[in-house]
Amino acid sequence: MLLKQILASVAAALLLTSTSNAADTFKIDPAHTTITFSVRHLGINSVKGQFKEFEGAIVLEDGVIKEASGTIQVKSVDTGVTQRDDHLRTADFFDVTNYPTITFKTKRIIKHRVFGRRHNLWDGRMTMVADFTMHGVTRELKLPAKQSGPTKDPWGNVRIGLEAKTKLKRKDYGINFHQVLETGALLVGEQVEIEINAEAVKETAGTSNL
Repeated sequence: MLLKQILASVAAALLLTSTSNAADTFKIDPAHTTITFSVRHLGINSVKGQFKEFEGAIVLEDGVIKEASGTIQVKSVDTGVTQRDDHLRTADFFDVTNYPTITFKTKRIIKHRVFGRRHNLWDGRMTMVADFTMHGVTRELKLPAKQSGPTKDPWGNVRIGLEAKTKLKRKDYGINFHQVLETGALLVGEQVEIEINAEAVKETAGTSNL
């Protein structure tokens, strides 16, 4: 009897360990996700835009993001002005014909812990270190980010939230449009701020995106 109890306890422990270490894949929900950017115009104002077509996946292990990846369709760029969007698609900027996508894939995730409190608990903050490819150039990019959830929505789906923001120089990716004004300011700034506000849904049958 004692041997059976020991074996049962070991089996339960192994099952618990297997379950807790299980990795789950979450798909980006485009209905509740935005990928936006901002760049200085004439040196006096920031013009904002977004990409409307994209897909991505996030892998969670023990409830924490382990890896993430995404693909943006560059032709979907939208700043609210058709003439400007058409120009952004040309070889002056994104060159959509030759470089139709922007891709992102994490290399590692660095979790940040909260210090100075009674318990050293993780509050969802992290730095995502990724290979970011745009305009045919791949460079390492660091994105300060924050995970929210997992949580269940009213339809029984498990969701997580991810907010991330970073800056990059477009010339680092071969986007070299350069027009200087009489004031010395650039018509289009070199630094681009990117912001991601995403929801992702655990892959299950019958997922609702309401």
